[in-house]
Amino acid sequence: MSIFTPTNQIRLTNVAVVRQKRAGKRFEIACYKNKVMGWRSGVEKDIDEVLQTHTVFTNVSKGEVAKKQDMVKAFGTEDQTEICKQILKKGELQVSEKERQAQLESMYKDIATLVADMCVNPDTKRPYTVGLIEKAMKDVHFSVKPTRNTKQQALEVIKKLKETETINIERAQMRIKVTVPQREAKKVRTKLTKIAKKVEGENWEDDEFNMVALMDPGCFREVDELIRVETKGKGSMELLSLKEVEEGDEKF
Repeated sequence: MSIFTPTNQIRLTNVAVVRQKRAGKRFEIACYKNKVMGWRSGVEKDIDEVLQTHTVFTNVSKGEVAKKQDMVKAFGTEDQTEICKQILKKGELQVSEKERQAQLESMYKDIATLVADMCVNPDTKRPYTVGLIEKAMKDVHFSVKPTRNTKQQALEVIKKLKETETINIERAQMRIKVTVPQREAKKVRTKLTKIAKKVEGENWEDDEFNMVALMDPGCFREVDELIRVETKGKGSMELLSLKEVEEGDEKF
């Protein structure tokens, strides 16, 4: 589809329109196809790769530009780039039913892939296949939300699968190595052993203490903060592996 904008005679091609109604007015932005979902999922971070123009319209196809006073009333600013970002985040992507279905199916698979990457079967410590995760998502009647990013939805899927016990699943553990001065070692060790899923090794040396442990990825910031505060910045945490799984074939 090609669109002429009479206000400046810029020819827009391969247009994806994102629309939002605010303060009783319609606002539209012209984006590149296949880029809107990338922006929403966090994959695409360059706004210029998403927007065909930073202009805010009331009707993209007719080239009708939004009035400044209407933008200020609706968005509280006349900064069109900022308004474009707000519309990108919450607006409705105008696509055909066929395109919409294709996008939903693509997001569905992306979410399943993320879940498979982040989780394991706790009995075997091996990952599930994407196909099995997709089947489990269907079993719990999971519906894709096109305006939310895929990682948020993947975390929702994990929570739902665990709650319903559709499949035996848990987050894959990360392996970390903590090094702290001997003086703070006892206090840090006590707190870390409460957080860790499994302590794999400890080493007491003359002036420092080392621990290798498996942790839930969701505890990363908590552990990092703990070490930083308790050691006044003298301790360190090293991520040895992000996903600890058993070697072997995937479980089907």
